Amino acid sequence: MTPGGREIQPHDSQIHCVQPGGGVCMRIELLWGYIRRAYLKTFRRRYIRRMEKTRKGDRNQCPWDVLDPRDLKFYANQCGYYWDKKDDPFTGRDNVGFARAGLAEMIIFSSVLLPALAASIWFAINGSSWWWLAAVVSLLLQAEVIWFFRNPKRVIPQQPGSVVSPADGKIDLIEEIKHDDVIDGPAIKIAIFLSVFNVHINRVPVACTVFASRYRQGKFLSALKPESAWENERLELWVESTEAPHRIMRIRQITGQLARRIVCWSKTGQTFERGAQFGMIKLGSRTELIIPKEQDLEVLVKLGDKVQAGSTVFARYK
Repeated sequence: MTPGGREIQPHDSQIHCVQPGGGVCMRIELLWGYIRRAYLKTFRRRYIRRMEKTRKGDRNQCPWDVLDPRDLKFYANQCGYYWDKKDDPFTGRDNVGFARAGLAEMIIFSSVLLPALAASIWFAINGSSWWWLAAVVSLLLQAEVIWFFRNPKRVIPQQPGSVVSPADGKIDLIEEIKHDDVIDGPAIKIAIFLSVFNVHINRVPVACTVFASRYRQGKFLSALKPESAWENERLELWVESTEAPHRIMRIRQITGQLARRIVCWSKTGQTFERGAQFGMIKLGSRTELIIPKEQDLEVLVKLGDKVQAGSTVFARYK
Protein backbone atom coordinates (compact mmCIF):
# COMPACT_ATOMS: atom_id res chain seq x y z
CA MET A 1 0.00 0.00 0.00
CA THR A 2 1.04 3.60 -0.60
CA PRO A 3 1.24 6.14 2.27
CA GLY A 4 -2.21 7.32 1.16
CA GLY A 5 -3.66 3.83 1.36
CA ARG A 6 -3.78 3.01 -2.35
CA GLU A 7 -3.05 -0.49 -3.55
CA ILE A 8 0.19 -0.90 -5.48
CA GLN A 9 -0.69 -2.59 -8.75
CA PRO A 10 1.47 -5.25 -10.42
CA HIS A 11 4.02 -3.97 -12.93
CA ASP A 12 2.56 -3.83 -16.45
CA SER A 13 3.62 -7.11 -18.06
CA GLN A 14 4.35 -5.28 -21.33
CA ILE A 15 7.11 -3.35 -19.58
CA HIS A 16 9.40 -6.38 -19.61
CA CYS A 17 12.56 -4.26 -19.44
CA VAL A 18 13.57 -0.61 -19.11
CA GLN A 19 13.33 -0.12 -22.89
CA PRO A 20 10.25 -2.10 -23.97
CA GLY A 21 10.44 -0.82 -27.56
CA GLY A 22 13.82 -2.50 -28.09
CA GLY A 23 16.05 -1.08 -30.84
CA VAL A 24 19.21 -1.75 -32.84
CA CYS A 25 21.57 -0.24 -30.25
CA MET A 26 19.92 -2.29 -27.52
CA ARG A 27 20.42 -5.49 -29.54
CA ILE A 28 24.09 -4.62 -30.08
CA GLU A 29 24.54 -3.98 -26.36
CA LEU A 30 22.81 -7.26 -25.48
CA LEU A 31 25.13 -9.10 -27.87
CA TRP A 32 28.12 -7.47 -26.20
CA GLY A 33 26.71 -8.61 -22.85
CA TYR A 34 26.79 -12.25 -23.96
CA ILE A 35 30.42 -11.86 -25.06
CA ARG A 36 31.37 -10.12 -21.79
CA ARG A 37 29.73 -12.81 -19.64
CA ALA A 38 31.47 -15.58 -21.60
CA TYR A 39 34.81 -13.83 -20.98
CA LEU A 40 34.12 -13.43 -17.25
CA LYS A 41 33.08 -17.07 -16.85
CA THR A 42 36.23 -18.22 -18.61
CA PHE A 43 38.90 -15.87 -17.25
CA ARG A 44 37.46 -14.00 -14.22
CA ARG A 45 35.97 -16.66 -11.97
CA ARG A 46 37.38 -15.11 -8.79
CA TYR A 47 35.72 -11.80 -9.71
CA ILE A 48 32.40 -13.61 -10.27
CA ARG A 49 32.60 -15.25 -6.82
CA ARG A 50 33.38 -11.89 -5.20
CA MET A 51 30.40 -10.20 -6.87
CA GLU A 52 28.14 -13.11 -5.95
CA LYS A 53 28.95 -12.63 -2.25
CA THR A 54 27.79 -8.99 -2.29
CA ARG A 55 24.73 -9.55 -4.50
CA LYS A 56 21.33 -8.96 -2.87
CA GLY A 57 17.92 -10.38 -3.73
CA ASP A 58 16.54 -13.89 -3.84
CA ARG A 59 15.76 -14.45 -7.53
CA ASN A 60 16.97 -13.65 -11.01
CA GLN A 61 14.49 -11.79 -13.24
CA CYS A 62 16.93 -11.51 -16.15
CA PRO A 63 17.00 -14.00 -19.08
CA TRP A 64 20.74 -14.56 -18.45
CA ASP A 65 23.10 -15.16 -15.53
CA VAL A 66 23.62 -12.02 -13.45
CA LEU A 67 27.36 -11.80 -12.83
CA ASP A 68 27.71 -8.11 -11.96
CA PRO A 69 25.56 -4.92 -11.94
CA ARG A 70 26.02 -4.36 -15.68
CA ASP A 71 23.78 -7.36 -16.32
CA LEU A 72 20.88 -5.55 -14.64
CA LYS A 73 20.92 -2.45 -16.85
CA PHE A 74 17.91 -3.42 -18.96
CA TYR A 75 16.06 -5.05 -16.05
CA ALA A 76 16.41 -2.39 -13.37
CA ASN A 77 12.61 -2.01 -13.30
CA GLN A 78 12.05 -5.67 -12.42
CA CYS A 79 12.23 -7.01 -8.88
CA GLY A 80 15.14 -9.37 -8.38
CA TYR A 81 18.90 -9.22 -7.86
CA TYR A 82 20.64 -5.95 -7.00
CA TRP A 83 23.82 -4.56 -5.43
CA ASP A 84 24.20 -1.81 -2.85
CA LYS A 85 26.02 1.22 -4.21
CA LYS A 86 29.04 0.56 -2.00
CA ASP A 87 29.40 -2.88 -3.61
CA ASP A 88 28.81 -1.71 -7.19
CA PRO A 89 32.14 -1.02 -8.95
CA PHE A 90 30.31 0.69 -11.81
CA THR A 91 28.43 3.45 -9.94
CA GLY A 92 30.95 5.96 -11.31
CA ARG A 93 29.14 5.73 -14.63
CA ASP A 94 26.29 7.67 -13.03
CA ASN A 95 28.60 10.66 -12.49
CA VAL A 96 30.21 11.11 -15.91
CA GLY A 97 27.83 13.91 -16.96
CA PHE A 98 25.96 11.78 -19.49
CA ALA A 99 22.84 9.63 -19.26
CA ARG A 100 23.94 6.12 -18.30
CA ALA A 101 21.06 4.72 -20.37
CA GLY A 102 22.57 6.37 -23.46
CA LEU A 103 26.25 5.48 -23.06
CA ALA A 104 25.97 2.57 -25.50
CA GLU A 105 24.40 4.81 -28.15
CA MET A 106 27.17 7.37 -27.64
CA ILE A 107 29.83 4.70 -28.17
CA ILE A 108 28.09 3.14 -31.19
CA PHE A 109 27.37 6.45 -32.94
CA SER A 110 30.85 7.77 -32.16
CA SER A 111 32.46 4.61 -33.57
CA VAL A 112 30.89 5.54 -36.91
CA LEU A 113 31.08 9.34 -36.83
CA LEU A 114 34.66 9.79 -35.58
CA PRO A 115 36.22 7.57 -38.29
CA ALA A 116 34.01 9.34 -40.85
CA LEU A 117 35.28 12.69 -39.57
CA ALA A 118 38.91 11.55 -39.72
CA ALA A 119 38.49 10.11 -43.23
CA SER A 120 36.76 13.28 -44.47
CA ILE A 121 39.58 15.47 -43.16
CA TRP A 122 42.20 13.20 -44.77
CA PHE A 123 40.44 13.29 -48.16
CA ALA A 124 39.93 17.07 -47.87
CA ILE A 125 43.65 17.60 -47.28
CA ASN A 126 44.78 15.16 -49.95
CA GLY A 127 41.97 15.51 -52.47
CA SER A 128 38.87 17.57 -53.17
CA SER A 129 37.97 20.44 -50.86
CA TRP A 130 34.35 19.23 -51.03
CA TRP A 131 35.31 16.70 -48.35
CA TRP A 132 35.43 19.57 -45.86
CA LEU A 133 31.62 19.65 -46.09
CA ALA A 134 31.46 15.98 -45.10
CA ALA A 135 33.87 16.71 -42.25
CA VAL A 136 31.68 19.55 -40.97
CA VAL A 137 28.55 17.37 -41.14
CA SER A 138 30.30 14.54 -39.27
CA LEU A 139 31.55 16.97 -36.64
CA LEU A 140 28.09 18.50 -36.12
CA LEU A 141 26.46 15.07 -35.83
CA GLN A 142 29.09 13.96 -33.31
CA ALA A 143 28.54 17.15 -31.30
CA GLU A 144 24.77 16.52 -31.32
CA VAL A 145 25.24 12.97 -30.03
CA ILE A 146 27.31 14.27 -27.12
CA TRP A 147 24.91 17.17 -26.49
CA PHE A 148 21.79 14.99 -26.65
CA PHE A 149 22.89 12.50 -24.00
CA ARG A 150 24.20 15.06 -21.50
CA ASN A 151 22.89 14.76 -17.96
CA PRO A 152 23.44 18.05 -16.11
CA LYS A 153 22.92 18.33 -12.37
CA ARG A 154 19.87 20.30 -11.30
CA VAL A 155 18.99 22.27 -8.17
CA ILE A 156 15.66 20.85 -6.99
CA PRO A 157 13.22 23.32 -5.34
CA GLN A 158 12.26 22.20 -1.83
CA GLN A 159 9.23 24.42 -1.12
CA PRO A 160 6.25 22.34 0.08
CA GLY A 161 3.53 21.93 -2.54
CA SER A 162 5.87 22.57 -5.48
CA VAL A 163 5.37 20.58 -8.68
CA VAL A 164 8.49 20.59 -10.86
CA SER A 165 8.77 19.96 -14.58
CA PRO A 166 9.20 16.29 -15.57
CA ALA A 167 11.15 17.21 -18.73
CA ASP A 168 13.22 19.85 -20.51
CA GLY A 169 11.61 21.60 -23.45
CA LYS A 170 8.83 24.01 -24.37
CA ILE A 171 5.28 24.10 -23.03
CA ASP A 172 2.99 23.46 -26.00
CA LEU A 173 -0.28 22.56 -24.25
CA ILE A 174 -2.09 23.51 -21.05
CA GLU A 175 -5.53 21.94 -20.92
CA GLU A 176 -8.26 21.58 -18.32
CA ILE A 177 -9.83 18.14 -17.98
CA LYS A 178 -13.34 18.02 -16.53
CA HIS A 179 -12.88 14.54 -15.11
CA ASP A 180 -9.81 12.33 -15.11
CA ASP A 181 -10.56 8.68 -14.38
CA VAL A 182 -7.29 8.01 -12.54
CA ILE A 183 -7.28 11.22 -10.49
CA ASP A 184 -11.06 10.82 -10.07
CA GLY A 185 -11.81 14.48 -10.52
CA PRO A 186 -10.97 17.61 -12.51
CA ALA A 187 -7.37 17.93 -13.65
CA ILE A 188 -4.85 20.04 -15.54
CA LYS A 189 -2.74 18.55 -18.33
CA ILE A 190 0.56 20.24 -19.19
CA ALA A 191 2.53 18.98 -22.20
CA ILE A 192 6.19 19.59 -23.05
CA PHE A 193 7.75 19.25 -26.48
CA LEU A 194 11.37 18.10 -26.41
CA SER A 195 13.51 18.93 -29.43
CA VAL A 196 16.69 17.04 -30.31
CA PHE A 197 18.64 19.84 -28.58
CA ASN A 198 17.01 19.40 -25.17
CA VAL A 199 18.15 17.22 -22.28
CA HIS A 200 16.01 14.08 -22.50
CA ILE A 201 16.21 12.82 -18.91
CA ASN A 202 12.78 12.61 -17.23
CA ARG A 203 12.26 13.45 -13.55
CA VAL A 204 9.35 12.98 -11.15
CA PRO A 205 7.40 16.20 -10.39
CA VAL A 206 6.96 15.58 -6.65
CA ALA A 207 8.21 13.24 -3.95
CA CYS A 208 6.07 10.24 -4.74
CA THR A 209 5.40 6.51 -4.81
CA VAL A 210 4.71 4.77 -8.12
CA PHE A 211 1.58 2.66 -7.69
CA ALA A 212 0.85 1.71 -11.32
CA SER A 213 2.42 1.69 -14.78
CA ARG A 214 0.98 1.42 -18.27
CA TYR A 215 2.66 0.84 -21.63
CA ARG A 216 1.11 0.98 -25.09
CA GLN A 217 2.67 0.41 -28.47
CA GLY A 218 1.74 2.87 -31.18
CA LYS A 219 2.78 5.05 -34.09
CA PHE A 220 5.74 7.42 -34.37
CA LEU A 221 4.08 10.65 -35.47
CA SER A 222 5.81 13.99 -35.00
CA ALA A 223 5.56 15.04 -31.34
CA LEU A 224 4.38 18.46 -32.58
CA LYS A 225 1.12 16.94 -33.80
CA PRO A 226 -1.66 16.90 -31.15
CA GLU A 227 -2.75 13.39 -32.18
CA SER A 228 0.69 12.05 -31.25
CA ALA A 229 -0.41 12.20 -27.60
CA TRP A 230 -2.85 9.31 -28.04
CA GLU A 231 -1.61 7.56 -31.20
CA ASN A 232 2.13 7.26 -30.51
CA GLU A 233 3.91 4.69 -28.36
CA ARG A 234 3.82 5.78 -24.74
CA LEU A 235 4.60 4.74 -21.20
CA GLU A 236 2.70 6.14 -18.25
CA LEU A 237 3.34 6.17 -14.51
CA TRP A 238 0.64 6.76 -11.92
CA VAL A 239 2.18 8.25 -8.80
CA GLU A 240 0.96 9.35 -5.39
CA SER A 241 2.68 12.23 -3.63
CA THR A 242 4.24 11.33 -0.30
CA GLU A 243 3.11 14.68 1.15
CA ALA A 244 -0.44 14.84 2.51
CA PRO A 245 -3.07 14.95 1.06
CA HIS A 246 -1.32 12.35 -1.16
CA ARG A 247 -2.39 13.65 -4.57
CA ILE A 248 -2.43 11.37 -7.61
CA MET A 249 -0.53 12.49 -10.71
CA ARG A 250 0.08 10.93 -14.11
CA ILE A 251 3.37 11.17 -16.02
CA ARG A 252 3.45 10.19 -19.71
CA GLN A 253 6.51 9.54 -21.85
CA ILE A 254 5.51 9.75 -25.52
CA THR A 255 7.70 8.91 -28.50
CA GLY A 256 8.12 11.19 -31.52
CA GLN A 257 9.01 10.86 -35.17
CA LEU A 258 12.72 10.52 -34.37
CA ALA A 259 12.51 9.52 -30.71
CA ARG A 260 11.38 5.91 -30.81
CA ARG A 261 12.86 4.57 -27.61
CA ILE A 262 11.25 5.14 -24.23
CA VAL A 263 13.41 4.25 -21.25
CA CYS A 264 11.89 3.89 -17.77
CA TRP A 265 13.77 2.26 -14.91
CA SER A 266 11.00 2.86 -12.37
CA LYS A 267 9.00 -0.04 -10.94
CA THR A 268 5.71 -0.07 -9.05
CA GLY A 269 6.15 0.39 -5.33
CA GLN A 270 9.28 2.49 -5.80
CA THR A 271 9.52 5.81 -3.96
CA PHE A 272 11.28 8.88 -5.37
CA GLU A 273 12.32 12.25 -4.01
CA ARG A 274 11.11 15.33 -5.89
CA GLY A 275 13.11 15.80 -9.08
CA ALA A 276 14.63 12.30 -9.07
CA GLN A 277 15.35 10.73 -12.45
CA PHE A 278 13.08 7.89 -13.55
CA GLY A 279 13.77 7.55 -17.29
CA MET A 280 14.49 9.21 -20.60
CA ILE A 281 13.28 9.34 -24.20
CA LYS A 282 15.87 9.06 -26.94
CA LEU A 283 16.03 11.62 -29.80
CA GLY A 284 13.17 14.13 -29.46
CA SER A 285 9.75 13.52 -27.95
CA ARG A 286 6.88 14.68 -25.75
CA THR A 287 6.20 14.44 -22.02
CA GLU A 288 2.85 15.11 -20.34
CA LEU A 289 1.95 15.70 -16.72
CA ILE A 290 -1.61 15.50 -15.40
CA ILE A 291 -2.22 16.92 -11.93
CA PRO A 292 -5.38 17.44 -9.83
CA LYS A 293 -7.16 20.76 -10.32
CA GLU A 294 -7.87 22.23 -6.90
CA GLN A 295 -8.83 25.66 -5.59
CA ASP A 296 -5.40 26.20 -4.06
CA LEU A 297 -3.53 25.18 -7.25
CA GLU A 298 -1.49 27.90 -8.94
CA VAL A 299 -0.16 27.06 -12.42
CA LEU A 300 3.10 28.97 -12.88
CA VAL A 301 3.88 28.26 -16.54
CA LYS A 302 2.27 29.38 -19.78
CA LEU A 303 2.32 28.32 -23.42
CA GLY A 304 5.71 28.79 -25.02
CA ASP A 305 7.67 28.78 -21.75
CA LYS A 306 10.97 26.92 -21.78
CA VAL A 307 11.34 24.62 -18.80
CA GLN A 308 14.00 22.41 -17.21
CA ALA A 309 13.30 19.03 -15.65
CA GLY A 310 13.54 19.06 -11.88
CA SER A 311 14.29 22.77 -11.47
CA THR A 312 11.40 24.67 -13.12
CA VAL A 313 8.37 24.88 -10.82
CA PHE A 314 5.34 24.02 -12.96
CA ALA A 315 2.71 24.65 -10.34
CA ARG A 316 2.24 25.00 -6.61
CA TYR A 317 -0.43 23.82 -4.19
CA LYS A 318 -0.72 26.51 -1.52
